[in-house]
Amino acid sequence: MTLRPLLLIALMGTSTALQAALEVLVEPRNARVKSNIEVFVGELKADNRRDMWRQARHAVRQAEQAAQALGYYNTQVRPRVAGSDGAPVLQLTVTLGEPTRLDQVDINFEGPGAGTEAFDLPPGTRLRQGAILHHGHYESYKTLVANQALRYGYFSGHFTRQRIEVDPQRNRANLELLYQTGERYRLGDVVFSETPFSERLLQRMVGFESGAPYDSDQIAALNRDLLNTGYFESVQVSAPARQAVDGVIPVQAMLVARKPHSLGFGGGFSTDVGPRVRANWTQHWLNAEGHSRGAEFELSAPRQKVSTWYQLPLNPPHISSLRFFTGLLNEDIDDTESRALTLGAQQQKRLGSGWERVIGLRYEQERFSLGNTSGRSHLLIPSVAFQRTRSSGGVDPSHGHTLLLEVQGAKEGVISDFDFVRANLAAKFLHTLHERHRLLARGNVGGIASNSFAKVPPSLRFFAGGDQSVRGYDYRTLSPTDSSGERVGGRYLIAGSLEYQYEFKPGWRAAGFVDHGNAVDSLLDARKTSLGVGFRWVSPVGPIRVDLARSLSDADEGFRIHFSMGPEL
Repeated sequence: MTLRPLLLIALMGTSTALQAALEVLVEPRNARVKSNIEVFVGELKADNRRDMWRQARHAVRQAEQAAQALGYYNTQVRPRVAGSDGAPVLQLTVTLGEPTRLDQVDINFEGPGAGTEAFDLPPGTRLRQGAILHHGHYESYKTLVANQALRYGYFSGHFTRQRIEVDPQRNRANLELLYQTGERYRLGDVVFSETPFSERLLQRMVGFESGAPYDSDQIAALNRDLLNTGYFESVQVSAPARQAVDGVIPVQAMLVARKPHSLGFGGGFSTDVGPRVRANWTQHWLNAEGHSRGAEFELSAPRQKVSTWYQLPLNPPHISSLRFFTGLLNEDIDDTESRALTLGAQQQKRLGSGWERVIGLRYEQERFSLGNTSGRSHLLIPSVAFQRTRSSGGVDPSHGHTLLLEVQGAKEGVISDFDFVRANLAAKFLHTLHERHRLLARGNVGGIASNSFAKVPPSLRFFAGGDQSVRGYDYRTLSPTDSSGERVGGRYLIAGSLEYQYEFKPGWRAAGFVDHGNAVDSLLDARKTSLGVGFRWVSPVGPIRVDLARSLSDADEGFRIHFSMGPEL
């Protein structure tokens, strides 16, 4: 053994010997007082018992102060040094008396901010008459008042009186707080750093008027809204009170524009469509008014799609936009073939509570074959959709939900071959229990109202079966059939699933599920049920799912393997 390891072991031994122990016994038992004493006294170091006795007096004072901080002013602390001379242990026996309780509580605010929402701060049960005096609660309330003053712009606010009078003989205490709010500061003009964007566009993102009362939430909201536009690589909005002039604080926004162009490529595999590739190009801004444009491409064996779009920011730009789009789609899935051209526009707007609303108008021309029937449709389709996704946990959320409601239709004679109204409601819910146990539920219902259903193209009809529908069946194989047995899609869709997942290893889960549903022409038609098991792997590129499912409704279907990728919600 070399000298250096020996030296390290010797030093470790010395350090261990110097770390003497502390033992605290509280009578009657009180875990909070015990913990507080241990924190107050802290680590003791003594070479021998004599050194420990020298520290005992200071430790007793600290123990008394720790008990007083929690309202115990009549406390007896008896020290004792135990253990060997080389490893002394200080034992503190703490006998608690009756706790000191609040008798008079007087909390008031003075100044222009008194009575406003900023200082509508009832002390609650912790600082009411009869409550045990707890200095931590007292300090927390003062901190809350100070933080509220900073949030709402009362930067000159201060306590003019803060006093606690304790009568240990009576175990009673009086508490008094008086806060002078001072004047509330106001927000001034927002000054933006140099960017490629027009001042008019940037000012439309500001959600407050110059001269509005200061509110730090407004500053945070402006910072968030600027980032949400997708125009900037970094955003820093500040309103330093020290720069105020006559109570008005200038607001500064330091912006760094992102690179205007980006390219994205992706790929994947699922048993529904096999291997697929995707690519997109986006020009995030192309002029000073914040216009943007892009193109998307998708390729798989049964489905090929190309689309382009051009987007204009509306008012306010960070939550509302108008998008014009075109698209070409070619599908050849099972017994249906479709070739569609789409031209349209849609207004997107983020509403409150996380909802997004999309109002659209599009023209669709589609050539199709359904089984032995061929057709061609021309439709001008107004639509409205509401969607909300909430989740916690990033790429692999532990809780969340997704809700979607979409209604669209057409009127015969208004650039349309026939009347129809189509509605679709979809929902997913994810909940985690005790970290390892997860429940995932999803449901989808839809329907088409039309007196000319035979003319409805396959892109608007309902099909079920596949990785994201009723497992145990191939993709879009659950459907009404024509006279020759070819699948032609249904008027209605009813599908649901309940899945349990257990995480047996970080990033790995076993799953069991039951799926139920069908695409039908009558709500009285039979629905299909399947059971299955599977595995989930949270890979660096997102969750990957492998399932083995079998139908309970059709014994001749046998087992089917389903492979899919993508987020749970």
